[in-house]
Amino acid sequence: MLLNETSNEVSLELLGDFELVCSGHRVRLPVGAQRLLAFLGLQSDGIHRGAAAQQMWPDYPCHRAAANLRSALCQGRRTGCVPLVDCLGQRLRLSPLVRVDLHTVGADARKIVDGLGPPRDAEALIDDLTRELLPDWNDEWLDLDRERWNQLRLYALEGLAQRLLAAEQYLPALQAALAAIAIDPLRETAHRIVIEIHLAEGNVASAVRRYQHYSDFLLRELRVSPSPQMTSLLQGLLSA
Repeated sequence: MLLNETSNEVSLELLGDFELVCSGHRVRLPVGAQRLLAFLGLQSDGIHRGAAAQQMWPDYPCHRAAANLRSALCQGRRTGCVPLVDCLGQRLRLSPLVRVDLHTVGADARKIVDGLGPPRDAEALIDDLTRELLPDWNDEWLDLDRERWNQLRLYALEGLAQRLLAAEQYLPALQAALAAIAIDPLRETAHRIVIEIHLAEGNVASAVRRYQHYSDFLLRELRVSPSPQMTSLLQGLLSA
Protein backbone atom coordinates (compact mmCIF):
# COMPACT_ATOMS: atom_id res chain seq x y z
CA MET A 1 0.00 0.00 0.00
CA LEU A 2 1.33 3.40 -0.91
CA LEU A 3 1.63 5.62 2.11
CA ASN A 4 1.23 8.89 0.23
CA GLU A 5 1.40 9.87 -3.44
CA THR A 6 1.29 13.66 -3.21
CA SER A 7 3.71 15.59 -5.37
CA ASN A 8 5.73 17.04 -2.51
CA GLU A 9 6.39 13.97 -0.38
CA VAL A 10 8.66 10.95 -0.47
CA SER A 11 7.41 7.68 1.00
CA LEU A 12 9.51 4.70 2.01
CA GLU A 13 7.59 1.45 2.35
CA LEU A 14 9.13 -1.24 4.54
CA LEU A 15 5.97 -3.20 5.32
CA GLY A 16 5.66 -5.85 2.65
CA ASP A 17 7.82 -5.25 -0.41
CA PHE A 18 10.35 -2.43 -0.40
CA GLU A 19 9.11 0.63 -2.28
CA LEU A 20 10.34 4.20 -2.60
CA VAL A 21 7.73 6.63 -3.92
CA CYS A 22 8.80 10.12 -5.01
CA SER A 23 6.37 12.68 -6.45
CA GLY A 24 3.80 9.94 -6.87
CA HIS A 25 6.13 7.63 -8.82
CA ARG A 26 7.90 4.47 -7.75
CA VAL A 27 11.66 4.83 -7.88
CA ARG A 28 13.86 1.92 -8.89
CA LEU A 29 16.99 1.58 -6.78
CA PRO A 30 19.96 -0.81 -6.76
CA VAL A 31 19.88 -3.39 -3.99
CA GLY A 32 22.64 -1.66 -2.02
CA ALA A 33 20.72 1.62 -1.93
CA GLN A 34 17.53 -0.20 -0.93
CA ARG A 35 19.29 -1.88 1.97
CA LEU A 36 20.82 1.39 3.15
CA LEU A 37 17.52 3.30 3.08
CA ALA A 38 15.73 0.46 4.86
CA PHE A 39 18.49 0.27 7.48
CA LEU A 40 18.39 4.02 8.13
CA GLY A 41 14.60 3.93 8.21
CA LEU A 42 14.88 1.74 11.31
CA GLN A 43 17.35 4.04 13.12
CA SER A 44 15.36 6.64 15.06
CA ASP A 45 18.38 8.82 15.92
CA GLY A 46 20.70 8.04 13.03
CA ILE A 47 23.86 5.98 13.30
CA HIS A 48 27.63 6.38 12.98
CA ARG A 49 29.04 5.44 9.59
CA GLY A 50 31.33 2.80 11.01
CA ALA A 51 28.55 1.13 12.99
CA ALA A 52 26.27 1.17 9.94
CA ALA A 53 28.90 -0.49 7.77
CA GLN A 54 29.66 -3.17 10.37
CA GLN A 55 26.01 -4.01 10.98
CA MET A 56 25.05 -4.09 7.33
CA TRP A 57 28.08 -6.10 6.17
CA PRO A 58 29.14 -8.06 9.27
CA ASP A 59 31.02 -10.73 7.29
CA TYR A 60 33.23 -8.24 5.44
CA PRO A 61 36.52 -6.64 6.55
CA CYS A 62 36.10 -3.08 7.84
CA HIS A 63 37.58 -1.46 4.73
CA ARG A 64 35.34 -3.48 2.40
CA ALA A 65 32.22 -2.77 4.48
CA ALA A 66 33.05 0.95 4.42
CA ALA A 67 33.45 0.82 0.62
CA ASN A 68 30.07 -0.90 0.28
CA LEU A 69 28.52 1.83 2.39
CA ARG A 70 30.02 4.58 0.23
CA SER A 71 28.72 2.84 -2.88
CA ALA A 72 25.21 2.53 -1.42
CA LEU A 73 25.25 6.22 -0.48
CA CYS A 74 26.20 7.20 -4.03
CA GLN A 75 23.49 4.98 -5.50
CA GLY A 76 20.89 6.48 -3.18
CA ARG A 77 21.77 10.01 -4.25
CA ARG A 78 21.09 9.27 -7.93
CA THR A 79 17.34 8.89 -7.55
CA GLY A 80 16.39 12.37 -8.82
CA CYS A 81 14.28 12.90 -5.69
CA VAL A 82 14.97 15.17 -2.78
CA PRO A 83 18.06 14.20 -0.74
CA LEU A 84 17.20 10.96 1.02
CA VAL A 85 20.11 10.68 3.46
CA ASP A 86 21.50 13.37 5.76
CA CYS A 87 25.22 13.15 6.49
CA LEU A 88 25.94 14.94 9.78
CA GLY A 89 29.66 14.57 10.25
CA GLN A 90 30.20 10.85 10.74
CA ARG A 91 26.52 10.19 11.42
CA LEU A 92 23.95 9.12 8.86
CA ARG A 93 20.20 9.44 9.11
CA LEU A 94 17.23 9.21 6.81
CA SER A 95 16.07 12.64 5.71
CA PRO A 96 13.08 13.97 7.70
CA LEU A 97 11.42 14.59 4.32
CA VAL A 98 11.00 10.84 3.88
CA ARG A 99 7.88 9.32 5.42
CA VAL A 100 8.27 5.69 6.51
CA ASP A 101 5.16 3.53 6.56
CA LEU A 102 6.46 1.52 9.52
CA HIS A 103 6.58 4.70 11.61
CA THR A 104 3.10 5.84 10.59
CA VAL A 105 1.41 2.49 11.15
CA GLY A 106 3.46 1.95 14.30
CA ALA A 107 2.22 5.26 15.74
CA ASP A 108 -1.38 4.19 15.09
CA ALA A 109 -0.69 0.81 16.72
CA ARG A 110 0.74 2.46 19.84
CA LYS A 111 -2.39 4.59 20.18
CA ILE A 112 -4.45 1.40 20.31
CA VAL A 113 -2.09 -0.20 22.85
CA ASP A 114 -2.23 2.97 24.99
CA GLY A 115 -6.01 2.76 25.14
CA LEU A 116 -6.80 5.56 22.72
CA GLY A 117 -9.50 5.29 20.08
CA PRO A 118 -8.78 3.90 16.60
CA PRO A 119 -6.96 6.72 14.76
CA ARG A 120 -8.50 5.82 11.41
CA ASP A 121 -10.64 3.27 9.60
CA ALA A 122 -10.35 0.02 11.54
CA GLU A 123 -10.34 -2.27 8.50
CA ALA A 124 -7.54 -0.31 6.83
CA LEU A 125 -5.53 -0.41 10.05
CA ILE A 126 -6.05 -4.17 10.36
CA ASP A 127 -4.79 -4.57 6.79
CA ASP A 128 -1.68 -2.53 7.55
CA LEU A 129 -1.00 -4.49 10.75
CA THR A 130 -0.99 -7.77 8.83
CA ARG A 131 2.04 -6.64 6.81
CA GLU A 132 5.41 -8.08 7.75
CA LEU A 133 8.61 -6.06 7.89
CA LEU A 134 10.46 -6.78 4.62
CA PRO A 135 9.53 -10.48 4.75
CA ASP A 136 11.72 -11.54 1.81
CA TRP A 137 14.92 -10.04 3.22
CA ASN A 138 17.36 -12.24 5.16
CA ASP A 139 19.55 -9.55 6.76
CA GLU A 140 20.41 -10.22 10.41
CA TRP A 141 20.06 -6.54 11.32
CA LEU A 142 16.34 -6.87 10.65
CA ASP A 143 15.76 -9.57 13.27
CA LEU A 144 15.31 -7.37 16.34
CA ASP A 145 13.14 -4.84 14.53
CA ARG A 146 10.99 -7.64 13.14
CA GLU A 147 10.44 -8.96 16.66
CA ARG A 148 9.55 -5.48 17.92
CA TRP A 149 7.12 -4.96 15.07
CA ASN A 150 5.50 -8.36 15.57
CA GLN A 151 4.97 -7.74 19.29
CA LEU A 152 3.57 -4.25 18.70
CA ARG A 153 1.12 -5.38 16.04
CA LEU A 154 0.02 -8.35 18.14
CA TYR A 155 -0.92 -6.11 21.06
CA ALA A 156 -2.52 -3.58 18.73
CA LEU A 157 -4.63 -6.16 16.89
CA GLU A 158 -5.80 -7.72 20.14
CA GLY A 159 -6.60 -4.32 21.64
CA LEU A 160 -8.46 -3.29 18.50
CA ALA A 161 -10.39 -6.57 18.48
CA GLN A 162 -11.48 -6.06 22.09
CA ARG A 163 -12.55 -2.49 21.40
CA LEU A 164 -14.56 -3.52 18.34
CA LEU A 165 -16.13 -6.37 20.32
CA ALA A 166 -17.24 -3.90 23.01
CA ALA A 167 -18.81 -1.78 20.25
CA GLU A 168 -20.58 -4.89 18.89
CA GLN A 169 -18.71 -4.61 15.59
CA TYR A 170 -18.23 -8.33 15.41
CA LEU A 171 -16.89 -8.84 11.89
CA PRO A 172 -13.93 -6.39 12.11
CA ALA A 173 -13.32 -7.60 15.67
CA LEU A 174 -13.05 -11.16 14.39
CA GLN A 175 -10.79 -10.06 11.52
CA ALA A 176 -8.44 -8.31 13.94
CA ALA A 177 -8.27 -11.31 16.28
CA LEU A 178 -7.68 -13.76 13.43
CA ALA A 179 -4.94 -11.51 12.07
CA ALA A 180 -3.22 -11.72 15.46
CA ILE A 181 -3.54 -15.52 15.43
CA ALA A 182 -1.91 -15.62 12.00
CA ILE A 183 1.11 -13.79 13.43
CA ASP A 184 1.47 -16.09 16.45
CA PRO A 185 -0.79 -19.18 16.37
CA LEU A 186 0.37 -20.29 19.83
CA ARG A 187 -0.60 -17.04 21.57
CA GLU A 188 -3.71 -17.70 23.65
CA THR A 189 -5.09 -14.19 24.12
CA ALA A 190 -6.17 -13.80 20.50
CA HIS A 191 -7.91 -17.19 20.58
CA ARG A 192 -9.74 -16.14 23.74
CA ILE A 193 -10.99 -13.00 21.98
CA VAL A 194 -12.28 -15.09 19.08
CA ILE A 195 -14.21 -17.24 21.56
CA GLU A 196 -15.63 -14.12 23.24
CA ILE A 197 -16.76 -12.79 19.87
CA HIS A 198 -18.53 -16.05 18.99
CA LEU A 199 -20.26 -16.11 22.38
CA ALA A 200 -21.33 -12.47 22.03
CA GLU A 201 -22.89 -13.33 18.67
CA GLY A 202 -24.61 -16.38 20.16
CA ASN A 203 -22.52 -18.80 18.11
CA VAL A 204 -21.89 -21.28 20.90
CA ALA A 205 -20.87 -24.11 18.59
CA SER A 206 -18.26 -21.92 16.91
CA ALA A 207 -16.88 -20.92 20.30
CA VAL A 208 -16.57 -24.53 21.46
CA ARG A 209 -15.02 -25.57 18.14
CA ARG A 210 -12.41 -22.79 18.41
CA TYR A 211 -11.55 -23.97 21.93
CA GLN A 212 -11.25 -27.59 20.86
CA HIS A 213 -9.07 -26.76 17.83
CA TYR A 214 -6.76 -24.62 19.96
CA SER A 215 -6.62 -27.23 22.72
CA ASP A 216 -5.68 -29.94 20.23
CA PHE A 217 -3.07 -27.65 18.66
CA LEU A 218 -1.44 -26.91 22.04
CA LEU A 219 -1.41 -30.58 22.98
CA ARG A 220 0.18 -31.53 19.67
CA GLU A 221 2.78 -28.76 19.63
CA LEU A 222 3.68 -28.23 23.30
CA ARG A 223 1.96 -30.94 25.33
CA VAL A 224 0.11 -28.35 27.40
CA SER A 225 -3.52 -27.35 27.91
CA PRO A 226 -5.28 -23.99 27.59
CA SER A 227 -5.18 -21.74 30.63
CA PRO A 228 -7.95 -21.62 33.25
CA GLN A 229 -8.89 -18.15 31.92
CA MET A 230 -9.70 -19.66 28.55
CA THR A 231 -11.50 -22.69 29.95
CA SER A 232 -13.64 -20.51 32.19
CA LEU A 233 -15.08 -18.76 29.14
CA LEU A 234 -16.87 -21.99 28.25
CA GLN A 235 -17.58 -23.22 31.75
CA GLY A 236 -20.59 -25.50 31.64
CA LEU A 237 -20.57 -25.76 27.85
CA LEU A 238 -17.61 -28.10 27.59
CA SER A 239 -19.01 -30.63 30.06
CA ALA A 240 -22.40 -30.45 28.35
